[in-house]
Amino acid sequence: MDEILENTELKMQDAIESMEKRFTNVRAGRANPAILDGVMVNYYGSMTPLKSLATISIPEARQLMIKPFDRSSISAIEKGIYEANIGLTPNNNGESIILNIPALTEDTRKEYVKQVKQMAEECKINLRNIRQDANNEIKKKEDLTEDDKDNYMSDVQDLIEKYNKITDEKLKEKETDLLTV
Repeated sequence: MDEILENTELKMQDAIESMEKRFTNVRAGRANPAILDGVMVNYYGSMTPLKSLATISIPEARQLMIKPFDRSSISAIEKGIYEANIGLTPNNNGESIILNIPALTEDTRKEYVKQVKQMAEECKINLRNIRQDANNEIKKKEDLTEDDKDNYMSDVQDLIEKYNKITDEKLKEKETDLLTV
């Protein structure tokens, strides 16, 4: 039974980590290399993650600098950034690519807050599904008394309450981050 609880907690932790990873893709008006995580570049005929082809640094608060390991790949990287449709225009200076992160307008900030609220809600749905699966596994156990089943299901309920609270805290942090000018 402890195995079911451990697996349930691990799945819930994964759900939170997944939500946090998705949060990093919502930019807060500051440079964050995670914005480029989904960028793939056609490098000599194969699609390669941008992170494998260049170093990404933050020279200023609202600027990213991409310095390719192989200078001949700079135009392919530039094209990959355009195709990723991340809303940023690359500036190629021959040696590196500069991405200027525009300041967010109030409307854009509110739209991003809506997006992260949706992501948090999806995480909570995921957590509820995990709880449902755990409860179904507990109900299937024939070697347990009804009281034991109720106790284990109560433990699962405690887990979901804990992880829902964590979800709310992470959402509040990201909301504050997005609304701070």
